[in-house]
Amino acid sequence: MAAPKRNLPYLISTVLLSLLMLISAAMYFVQHDQIAEAFTALGYPTYLIYPLAIAKVLGLVAIWTRRSEELRGLAYAGFFYDFVLALAAHLAVGDGQFGPAAVALALLAVSYVSSRRKA
Repeated sequence: MAAPKRNLPYLISTVLLSLLMLISAAMYFVQHDQIAEAFTALGYPTYLIYPLAIAKVLGLVAIWTRRSEELRGLAYAGFFYDFVLALAAHLAVGDGQFGPAAVALALLAVSYVSSRRKA
């Protein structure tokens, strides 16, 4: 019975992270014009929107399937850079929209650390 409790932080953080990433990726496609405005305001080129949405989904696939530890590690690293850059960009422009990036970074840290303990 100890094993399920040990997996609980991993499962909760990874599910919440996955929901956040799936909602984000969906918004990139469904609300492209609004996202393009946000990217422009943050100083990022809008041509990154679709590749970033696809990368978010593929990163989740790499984390959940666990087929390759190297690929999984790259997915965690990619998410880390994405969240740190988003957090820094929002803080730099002072738009007050840094909350989701900070939450995502915290979820990512818990997911990664608890996945290492689980393995």
